[in-house]
Amino acid sequence: MHPFRAIVAATTLAALAGAAGAQTYPNKPIRIIVPYAAGGTSDILARQIGPKLTEAWGQPVIVENKPGANGNVGADFVAKSAPDGYTLLLTDLGGLVISPSVYPKLPFDPSKDFSPVVMVSYSPHVLAVHPAVAAKDVKELIALAKANPGKLNFAVSGIGGAPQLAGIEFAQRTGVQWTYIPYKGGADAVTAVVGGQADVLFNGMLATWPSVTGGRLRALAISSAQRVPSAQDTPTVAENGLPGFETGSAGRGAARRGAAVLGMEHAAPRRAEPQRGVQRGAGGAWQPVAGEPHRPDRATGAAGRGASGRRAGAGLRAAAPGLPPAVG
Repeated sequence: MHPFRAIVAATTLAALAGAAGAQTYPNKPIRIIVPYAAGGTSDILARQIGPKLTEAWGQPVIVENKPGANGNVGADFVAKSAPDGYTLLLTDLGGLVISPSVYPKLPFDPSKDFSPVVMVSYSPHVLAVHPAVAAKDVKELIALAKANPGKLNFAVSGIGGAPQLAGIEFAQRTGVQWTYIPYKGGADAVTAVVGGQADVLFNGMLATWPSVTGGRLRALAISSAQRVPSAQDTPTVAENGLPGFETGSAGRGAARRGAAVLGMEHAAPRRAEPQRGVQRGAGGAWQPVAGEPHRPDRATGAAGRGASGRRAGAGLRAAAPGLPPAVG
């Protein structure tokens, strides 16, 4: 797939509406709730998709940010909305998968309160450092972290999110220790490392790569299975002695459980075509994957696989001492 084009079928994305089979749908504005702060991967993606959905539906599509608690505030808002397809959720699948393990008193049930409608995109994580950090590659970063256990501040987009799980998996497999500093979203985490308040991070490539190309961050590796075509000089994490390391931000569209989801999975392949004006942001930093099977393993990495319930949350906190207590 060409790195500067996005193949995003508007009709596939229309599955987010949850009412494709209704002749009268939509007859009023649709809201896409992004449960993270502005400027992060999910927010950028929603704002690229929104205008194309407006064209396809003939109704305004409004993107609203409702951040907090690693996406749980916005997810709860959608879980309690009317099941009519007019309030949708565009979220990072990894955060939704792990939240019950980190927040034991969630006001909603991710497995029961949503209808997963469509996988929209996958943006691999970038392992990046502030330019002043004395590490030009992954090997040097590991050596630096081992020589200074706990002294490197690792910025995370939220407690228990996919970027933090990527950091935990990396730390566990390499034997390093970070001090995790949670921020209110991926954009804030990037800003913290750019500003020198933190040293290192994993974060979605879509939101992070502009700071790399602008010289404000140094990319050491990308967490995709293969090198990204537009960043061929940046190796994968797996190439650096961590085989099978694959994480990223998996954008999923969801609706309140009970909203009718009819027919779009069949209509989309017939009408799929390149959509002008929707770019593979940051030179190919995200891949449209509408219609692909759900891949929670890719969204959470090995740190989120095979764990269940409170055991996963306990493991997360054991790996990241100093985090505030889990709250619902």
